[in-house]
Amino acid sequence: MRENDRVTADFKGEYQELVDEISELLGAPATLENRDFELIAFGAYDSEDELDAAALDPVRTRSILTRRSTPAVRSWFEGFGITRATAPVRIPPAPEAGVHRGRVCLPVRHRGVVLGYVWLLDGDPGPSDDQLAGAMEVAGRIGALLADEARHGAGLTRELRAVLAADRDWQRDMAVAELRAALGARADGPHAVVCVAPWPSAGPDDAPSLRTLPGAEALCALPWGTDGRCLAVLVRLRSAETPAPAASVAGRLLERAGGASAAGVAAGRAGLAELGAAWQEASAAARAALAEPRLGPTAPWASIGPYRLLTSLPPGSADDPAVRALSTPAHRELARTAEAYLDCAGQAGRTAARLGIHRQTLYYRLSRVEQLTGLDLDDGEDRLLLHMALKARRL
Repeated sequence: MRENDRVTADFKGEYQELVDEISELLGAPATLENRDFELIAFGAYDSEDELDAAALDPVRTRSILTRRSTPAVRSWFEGFGITRATAPVRIPPAPEAGVHRGRVCLPVRHRGVVLGYVWLLDGDPGPSDDQLAGAMEVAGRIGALLADEARHGAGLTRELRAVLAADRDWQRDMAVAELRAALGARADGPHAVVCVAPWPSAGPDDAPSLRTLPGAEALCALPWGTDGRCLAVLVRLRSAETPAPAASVAGRLLERAGGASAAGVAAGRAGLAELGAAWQEASAAARAALAEPRLGPTAPWASIGPYRLLTSLPPGSADDPAVRALSTPAHRELARTAEAYLDCAGQAGRTAARLGIHRQTLYYRLSRVEQLTGLDLDDGEDRLLLHMALKARRL
């Protein structure tokens, strides 16, 4: 087993042992979530009564089945002060919120920082103060373990960022060597790179835990545009021709990012030598999906068609003098008509049907486009220039 796999397996096993220890101390099954309410481990049920009680609580059931809680559930629980608590917090039932059983929340902290929560269903009479004190001691050990895992992940974050942000070939080569050493033997296996943009982060290192992204080897936040950020993820594949794990990671991240983001997935590659090129593909595919929603929300590099070329053009390339007039708000409808006409390979009937206009209206608009641009829409090269400029402008 390579070092990174061994460390990951060790963390997972230790979390489970500690959660089982709390479950035994309190006489009730416990669950462990990180501070983003993503499930890490849960204790086994000792009886059918406990299983039936949990099944009647939709919030708990969803948390275990989907390994995460909804933003609404998170906000509701945080309203009881659990992010600031240093002692167990009892939360009453609220059937209207899907919480049919009361909860006891044990905040998991390390050096004053909350890193997660241990949850159990409250009962009658429920755990004693002595039992809760013993469980809080175990929660402290969980906090130290979460901090150790975060430090391990921070190293991979730093090394991946160094690879993708390198300005010179020799810098990238050195960074790849560091990342390869950290990943061990699996570094030579097939990988894909995912880009999620924009990423709604509070800071440069605000990113999900690798544990919540099966198949992800490393991730980091990078600049996007003038003041935004994107998320880059290195995902291991079964084979370079099987991108499904990368698409799955992209989907999970998009759920967290919200509806304003898109994801790009690079072609699979063996090893890490071409990470720079893979990142260019992933970020280009994300740009294409943002510019052309029909390509997304997750766009593989192979599926973005002409945007494979257009995304490689330098900034400002869309501002061609011949089509500049179509960029004004007054001529937005003419630009849309011209793009639809070119997308339909110059077929007037298809274009008119797509736009929902009369064919004579289409001809009038196209003549206006020719007048404004000086281009001849019967000339192949003029049509190519106009089509490229209109598509590139979306980027």
